[in-house]
Amino acid sequence: MTVFDCSDPQQRTTGIASAISALKGGRLVVLPTDTVYGIGADAFDGTAVASLLAAKGRGRDMPVPVLVGSWHTVDGLVYSVPGSARDLIRAFWPGALSLVVRQAPSLQWDLGDANGTVMLRMPLHPVAIELLRDVGPMAVSSANVSGRPPAVTAADAQAQLGDHVEVYLEAGPSARQAASTIVDLTGPTPRVLRQGPISAQAVAEVLGVDAETLTPTSD
Repeated sequence: MTVFDCSDPQQRTTGIASAISALKGGRLVVLPTDTVYGIGADAFDGTAVASLLAAKGRGRDMPVPVLVGSWHTVDGLVYSVPGSARDLIRAFWPGALSLVVRQAPSLQWDLGDANGTVMLRMPLHPVAIELLRDVGPMAVSSANVSGRPPAVTAADAQAQLGDHVEVYLEAGPSARQAASTIVDLTGPTPRVLRQGPISAQAVAEVLGVDAETLTPTSD
């Protein structure tokens, strides 16, 4: 287990290289994002994703979201990208909005019991983007033990996850310090599953609908 201070340019370079090596070797990494810190694995390594769920004490009934380093990546992961998804991506990515969409059936990954769907987000954080652009799509969940508060620093994450994680990338407190807004686009109409930094009203304005039709529910 190694912690790298990404505010130091040399440590950042070494840390990202170490994180890439760990991820490609099937191990876990804690990384900063704009919302909260995440615990991540290579999305296409089922054993690593299972290790991630085990580290959090979380079951397969809560599948792991996927972070991407570019909005163009989405086309390869989604069965058919709805126009509503493209509108929301243009408006809010990179940023604190997660989209639940139908995944491409050909994808060889196992993120948990997702029933053919995947939750995607592009984070607004330079360290996360640099990592994602090298590694590719990552399975990333909030860096905490299930039921405990999400980590807003790598030190918070380390206190909870310890040796389950090989590399910790510290980049100071998360900007938002709140989990992302989640919009489900798999049904006949969009639904807000969780309100976060991006309001249901802001989502509704982009989609050209009344915010009440998005039926926001509590987390």
